[in-house]
Amino acid sequence: MSTRIAFLKGHGTENDFVIVPDPENAVDLPPAAVAALCDRRAGIGGDGLLHVVRSAAHPEAKAMAAEAEWFMDYRNGDGSIAEMCGNGVRVFARYLRHAGLVAEGDLAIATRAGVKGVHLAKDGDITVAMGSARLPEGGVTVSVGERRWPARNVNMGNPHAVAFVDDLAHAGDLLAPPPVSPASAYPDGVNVEFVVDRGPRHVALRVHERGSGETRSCGTGACAVAVAAARRDGADPSVTGSPATYTVDVPGGRLVITERPDGEIEMTGPAVIVAEGGIDPEWLENAVR
Repeated sequence: MSTRIAFLKGHGTENDFVIVPDPENAVDLPPAAVAALCDRRAGIGGDGLLHVVRSAAHPEAKAMAAEAEWFMDYRNGDGSIAEMCGNGVRVFARYLRHAGLVAEGDLAIATRAGVKGVHLAKDGDITVAMGSARLPEGGVTVSVGERRWPARNVNMGNPHAVAFVDDLAHAGDLLAPPPVSPASAYPDGVNVEFVVDRGPRHVALRVHERGSGETRSCGTGACAVAVAAARRDGADPSVTGSPATYTVDVPGGRLVITERPDGEIEMTGPAVIVAEGGIDPEWLENAVR
C-alpha cells in the first residue's frame, strides 16, 4: 500500500462504521487491516467496516450487478466477514447520497444476504427492505452466569438468538459472547439479543454482535426482536393480513420495524456521516505485520 486510502466515519443509531470507498475493488483489506482500522484506541474505531465496491467489480456480487450497482462488502470489527448489517446498510446508503452517487428516493444495494431495497426520505430517515425472517425449528437457550432463558431462533440473513428478560442488566457486561445451547444451532456463531417490554408493541434491547461484542445498535437484531415479539404476542401478519409494527429502542437510539403480510420486514431509522479523511498507508502496513 503506497497511496493514501480515503475513509469516512458514520453511524446509525450509534452503531458506527469505518467506510472505505473503493469502487473498483482495488484496496486489499485482510482481516488484520480491518481489525486495526476498527480498533478504538489505535485505529479509527468502529463496530465494523463498510467496503464500498461496485457490484460488477467484486466476485461475490457480480451476479447481482444487474439489480444493484453497489455492493456492501461488510466486515465485523474483528475483521471477519458478515452476511448482513442492517444499520450498516443505512449508513452505506447515506454515504452513497453524501458522495452524490445516488439521489433521494429508491435504490438497491447488494449484500451477501441478497439485494436490499432502500428508500432515502427527504426528512433524513432511511428505510431498508430487510427481506423476510426465517424461524428455524428447535428451542435454544441463552445463559449469563447462573441465569438461563429460552430464546427464539430468528435468521435475518444472519443468525440471532432473542431472549426476553425482566431487566436488561441481567445481560451482564456482554464482553464475551453469551453461551447459547445447543451449539449446533449456530455453527458459525450468533448475535444474541436481550429484550424487555416498554409498552404495547414497544421493546428495548441490548445485543452482543458476533465478531464485534456489545454494540449500541443492531439493525438485523432489531428486526429479529420485532419478529420474535410479534410471535410471542400472537401476531403473524401472514395469517392476519395486517402489518405488525414495533418500536425498538436500542442503546444508541430508536428504530421502527414493520413486518408486512407478504413477509417483508422494513426497518426505518437515521444514518449520519460524521467525518472523512485519509488512512496513512505506512501506519496500515505496520498495523497488519
